[in-house]
Amino acid sequence: MNRNAKTLLVLALVLVVGMAFRVSWNALRDVARAIGADSTAATLYPFVVDGLMALALVAALVLTGEARTFALRVLAAYTIASLVLNYVHGLLPELHSESIGWTRLASGDWTHYALVLLATSLPVGSIYFGSDLVAKVLHHRPPIEPTMQESVQIDVNRSMVEQGEPTVEETTEPPVLEPVPVDVLEVADPIAVRVPVAAAEVPRSRRATGRVPESARSARPVRTPEELLSEARSITEAWPVEDLTGERIRKALRTSPAKARVLRETLKGERAASAAAEAVAG
Repeated sequence: MNRNAKTLLVLALVLVVGMAFRVSWNALRDVARAIGADSTAATLYPFVVDGLMALALVAALVLTGEARTFALRVLAAYTIASLVLNYVHGLLPELHSESIGWTRLASGDWTHYALVLLATSLPVGSIYFGSDLVAKVLHHRPPIEPTMQESVQIDVNRSMVEQGEPTVEETTEPPVLEPVPVDVLEVADPIAVRVPVAAAEVPRSRRATGRVPESARSARPVRTPEELLSEARSITEAWPVEDLTGERIRKALRTSPAKARVLRETLKGERAASAAAEAVAG
């Protein structure tokens, strides 16, 4: 639906609601005069009842959860109350007179008392429920949707968990620092060195305090895919097919999760092809 059509629809709704309010306003004004309200109070009485219905409807469109349920309950309660008073106005012809004063709303005493209690309690309820609804709307905070980067990270972690593999946070391991051999060190002035050589040969175990910069890391030989596959075949030769998981291969070869998954699929494919060849030969 385009914007012009939506605008016309909203205008038509406002027009219908305005005419319905005018019809209900006549009945509620006469009922207010019947229970003793003066002309000014009787004129404002329909705004108290039907106006709170409009406020509750707007609050129900804005709020969520339990607050929205509360707004819908207020809307339903005041709708039923307005319907009852309009119904009583239609049953009593004496309420239609312009010079109406205090009169009974029903022939039975208890019914009359109940209707008077309903009509007189609606303005007090409008003050209480209207204030509560406005406070809920002003303090309402819509839920914050995750950004594009957070959504991608969540999807990646979910897909890795479904495959039975560690997430990105779990696969992050602290770098391993290898001690530098003592014979490589070149000492320009042996007298200036006050630390014994034997103490230098035993590296101290230091607790990791953060991410080690790239310049401080020891260089590792980069294995080619063929070397990784050959090493994986040798290590997993005695493994059953059920143990060929990406996590176990990653730990055995000390490689990345992505390469471990590729090796897993390759090894499983080779096992399946070998089993099929044996079945045909047999």
